[in-house]
Amino acid sequence: MFNMLSVNWHVDPVIMHIFGLDIRWYSILFVSGFIIGWFIFRKFFRREGIPETLLDPLLYTLLICTIVGARLGHCLFYQPDYYLGSWKGFLEIFMPWKGGLASHGGAIALLLGMWWFSRRYGKENDFDFLWVMDRLCITVAFAGCLIRLGNLFNSEIYGDVTNLPWGFVYQLRGETEPKHPTHIYEALSYLILGVSLLLVYKKRLDKVHRGFFFGAFLIGCFGMRFLIEFIKEPQVGFEESMALNMGQLLSIPFILAGIALLVYAGIAKKPAAAVHKAPEKKAKEPTHFAHSI
Repeated sequence: MFNMLSVNWHVDPVIMHIFGLDIRWYSILFVSGFIIGWFIFRKFFRREGIPETLLDPLLYTLLICTIVGARLGHCLFYQPDYYLGSWKGFLEIFMPWKGGLASHGGAIALLLGMWWFSRRYGKENDFDFLWVMDRLCITVAFAGCLIRLGNLFNSEIYGDVTNLPWGFVYQLRGETEPKHPTHIYEALSYLILGVSLLLVYKKRLDKVHRGFFFGAFLIGCFGMRFLIEFIKEPQVGFEESMALNMGQLLSIPFILAGIALLVYAGIAKKPAAAVHKAPEKKAKEPTHFAHSI
């Protein structure tokens, strides 16, 4: 029986059908995160004198790393027995549209992708890996907010039973009791984190040091993820017997890395903004008079 104070959620995850393809809310919100990130990064590049021609290779790297990493993360962290146990499961690794993306896998792949990007383009354009990550984490916070809203439209990854008035009854999943809308909790926390970091970037870029944004993001993002996981339903069966679920175990290294980055930023005191080298002065050629002498 539905709680009269709860939200009865039965939104169709599919917006429309085009040529036999299902256009889902999740897909639109997922792609929107990259579009918003592209425009935010353009502001960063313009402010700090980084060539805008690097926006396209940055976007392609982010897209590939996010999709591949998040898919592999789900398959290897949550259901390795299924995906590695048969040819049918193995082939489904390459079918992300069948569902199953893990943010921790996407985070690891993004780190590797941005390491490559900074090695490939950074030296000649006066930026390094930490410079990229300090800015990328701001855009990721907003993208994460949109992706969690996509989970809401899919009626997936929600929490335990609750008596709170904002509990959601996920009717498409056959639920009859209100559950914590943990995707909304996460979306709000990522939105607040993204706005906070963006304000610091706009108003106090000259007051913070390189690594500060990335460190604060890791602590804020994965710290909130760790706490919210306590009221989430297990995503896979083996989590039911664990004191901490897989999402929490995977969050701990990121939180520790964030603390280490803040310590490093305070010790190294490297400017957060890109510092461009002064162009080398050409030696003056001898004048006609000097040649004649």
